[in-house]
Amino acid sequence: MKAVVITEPGDVEALQLIEVEPPEPRTGEVRLRVLAAAVNPVDLDTRAGFFHRAGWITGDRVGLGWDVAGIVDRVGPDVAGLRPGQLVAGLLDRLDVPIGTYAEQLVLPAASVAPVPDGLGAVAAATVPLNATTAIQALRLLDRSAGDRLLITGAAGAVGGYAVPLASAQGWRVTGLARAEDREFVLGAGASDAVTEVEDGAFDAVLDAAVLNDAALAAVRDGGTYVSLTPAALPATDRPVKITAVRVSANATDLAEALRLAAAGTLSVRVAGTLPLAEAGTAHRWLAKGGARGRWVLLP
Repeated sequence: MKAVVITEPGDVEALQLIEVEPPEPRTGEVRLRVLAAAVNPVDLDTRAGFFHRAGWITGDRVGLGWDVAGIVDRVGPDVAGLRPGQLVAGLLDRLDVPIGTYAEQLVLPAASVAPVPDGLGAVAAATVPLNATTAIQALRLLDRSAGDRLLITGAAGAVGGYAVPLASAQGWRVTGLARAEDREFVLGAGASDAVTEVEDGAFDAVLDAAVLNDAALAAVRDGGTYVSLTPAALPATDRPVKITAVRVSANATDLAEALRLAAAGTLSVRVAGTLPLAEAGTAHRWLAKGGARGRWVLLP
């Protein structure tokens, strides 16, 4: 089978399409015939060597990709609720792996995948796992006992675009920080207001999906909560603000709920376009340019 990997970090030329032996599922695992794999900013960081320099990746060969949708083609021992022929989506939440989701076949723990509901195709489903799971798990870190005024930065972005409707459904009074041209999308997603700048100390909680760090932290009032997406680079303050970060982990229950909401239209699925697996480098270039709303998706 074919897979896209790197053996040394670098620019897009570091991406290699190679032939490898198909993986076999072990106890508690399933193998997928990959239909679609979304490209995320974390993939660009992996390729460029950010996680190598941090000491989180030490392998000689590193697979790329976190998001996947595909057909179950083999089931390992002690797997319940999944069967061959089933369309599922999954999240590969590890960095130092020899094969990632940019591949024709992939083995994942059964606890990392969930069936794709009717009406949600493989390409759309492949854009959901990482960003929606991150939004779900980040919102759990917020403390509404201090008040219900929530600012979500990057409210039209990949994580923020999911966090807005999820938070609104939980009873938060959501303000979305986004570009002026994204105002209609943010309000349509369920925010009470959409702004391009905010006052210091104006919110009870901030979910910093745009990773603005100090600027977003300043928007939290004393006694509030700040949640980041970057555990390794948290801002600091002497004020009495709870500062934490989400460490996303694959969870079949969270993923199933995200896919259900996406199929129902509660979460807006946005696809920038599709490319063959062999053109992963092109997807990386286009993602790096910015400006696209939605994910580029690779088709093995």
